Amino acid sequence: MIIGIDASRAVKTQRTGTEGYAYFLINALIPLAQQAGHCLRLYFNGPPPPDLFPSMTPECEAQVEARVLPFPRLWTHWRLARELHADPPDVFFTPAHVIPLTYQRPSVATVHDLGYHHFPDTHTRSQLWYLQWSTRHNGRASRLVIADSLATRQDLLHFYGTDPAKVRVVYPGVDPDLHPVEDTVAITAVLRKYGVTPPYLLYLSTLQPRKNLVRLIRAYVQSGAPHQLVIAGKKGWLAEPILDEIFHLDIAIAKKIIMPGFVPNEDKGALISGATALLYPSLYEGFGFPLLEAQVCGTPALAANTSSLPEIAGESALLVNPLDVNAIADAIRQLTRDPLLRHELVQKGFENVQRFTWAATAQQVLAVLETAVAIDVTRTG
Repeated sequence: MIIGIDASRAVKTQRTGTEGYAYFLINALIPLAQQAGHCLRLYFNGPPPPDLFPSMTPECEAQVEARVLPFPRLWTHWRLARELHADPPDVFFTPAHVIPLTYQRPSVATVHDLGYHHFPDTHTRSQLWYLQWSTRHNGRASRLVIADSLATRQDLLHFYGTDPAKVRVVYPGVDPDLHPVEDTVAITAVLRKYGVTPPYLLYLSTLQPRKNLVRLIRAYVQSGAPHQLVIAGKKGWLAEPILDEIFHLDIAIAKKIIMPGFVPNEDKGALISGATALLYPSLYEGFGFPLLEAQVCGTPALAANTSSLPEIAGESALLVNPLDVNAIADAIRQLTRDPLLRHELVQKGFENVQRFTWAATAQQVLAVLETAVAIDVTRTG
């Protein structure tokens, strides 16, 4: 079986959640496909680095083909579509994007979240239109749909009327290279690099309204915690209100809020490991990678009690109403003042995060792709 995959998002050097999903999943699929006798055909919109996927051993190379299709604009719906029509794989998979508009052969798409339906005001008008269109198109065009969580699956059924039998829930994994950093010298070096002074509380994700950062900042101020608040991540759309909130704070408090920008993978483990707690009261998440990244590193986490986060965390995180600034502030006080609570959450976090590995994700995704081909054979047989 030839499995075609849109790998264009996997080459990003500054990976957000969906880009990391594409990269780690493809890397885990390569040896599995080789073992199963399948061939992977990876489509890129530019030349990928030669060592992009560490799992690409000499044994796997014969069964993995990279097709580089450079094109300045409309790459998916024109250049990739033309390639797929000219030489179609047995099944096409898009892990972090959209199925080409005109492509009707067997395909599978991953839908990560539908938070824009719950909080449309946290997106620009153009982003909102594109997210609605692409999700609807993926749901209709694909043979099967992969959802990151039960929460995302329920949203697909509710907002788009997707056939329940068509949606498969497959949990993503966590970066296998991420681990707790116990070397205080290494942690100190990273903190100095970003101007962070312990103790500190950490937010680590894209800066955008859906992440609920304005309420988080207000709760931090209200909590009276002596800690710094480190808000790490690259700016997303509509980030200006977040920056304005900090600008209007008392200068002594504003100086305690550190914004280092995007943190590369080589520094992430140390920054998370050195934090008193990770704060992640996001308004909506289809999955919630930062929560699990904190648990990998042995850092207790605060998270919202909505969308997929209770499903992902269970009892291993301190869950709060993300719309209630008082509740977030109270939770911050608990985390900063109660070492027994932090210890309990760390232990539960270590247990919880064992459920999420890319090897398990790849096995389930491969089964979905094989089923999608079997469905098509049944239809045409």
